[in-house]
Amino acid sequence: MSSAARYLYLARHGEALPDESGLSGRGERQAELLGQRLAGRPISAVHHGPLPRAAQTARLVAGHLPAAALAVSEHAGDYVPYVPERAELPADSADFLLEFLSRTTPEEREHGPALAAQAMERFTGPVPGDQERHELLVTHNFLIAWLVRQALDAPRWRWLGLNHANAGLTVLRWAPGRPPAVLLHNDQRHLPADLRWTGFPADHHL
Repeated sequence: MSSAARYLYLARHGEALPDESGLSGRGERQAELLGQRLAGRPISAVHHGPLPRAAQTARLVAGHLPAAALAVSEHAGDYVPYVPERAELPADSADFLLEFLSRTTPEEREHGPALAAQAMERFTGPVPGDQERHELLVTHNFLIAWLVRQALDAPRWRWLGLNHANAGLTVLRWAPGRPPAVLLHNDQRHLPADLRWTGFPADHHL
């Protein structure tokens, strides 16, 4: 059976309101600008997680992609994709990483690995047939990090520490007979300076 390249566009949702009931005004603007950035790309589907901040971002982006079908996916939700053992982690950062994971909920840690495996099955790898596919996944920081880690064939724990700004754009490519490629990572050039790096602590802003 023949296969063709898959281009997966990954975007973290826009900036959320403090209660996470939806997007802030800044988050809405980020989503609109992301949609403008992607307008004209041959994106056939916009998948998004079920939480309001992801769903609202996806709707605003999809408004600029009239040919793209909008679909909610539990696999695109907010969850912990993999929980490492201490022995897997670098000795000098193990305490920091495990303390970070302790702040996630038991539900996020318990159900996340199965959802992450389903996300990889659904959204990665070349596609059947001879037509390349372009899809957008509007999701959360953890899943983007997990899929980037997978594309780079990095250790499973290495999704930790890969962070993404609100409405930042990452693009992965899987082509037959080639290793996966990271074409863009956390690209924010579609955002003005005052809308960049939201979701990051101040000392991470560049």
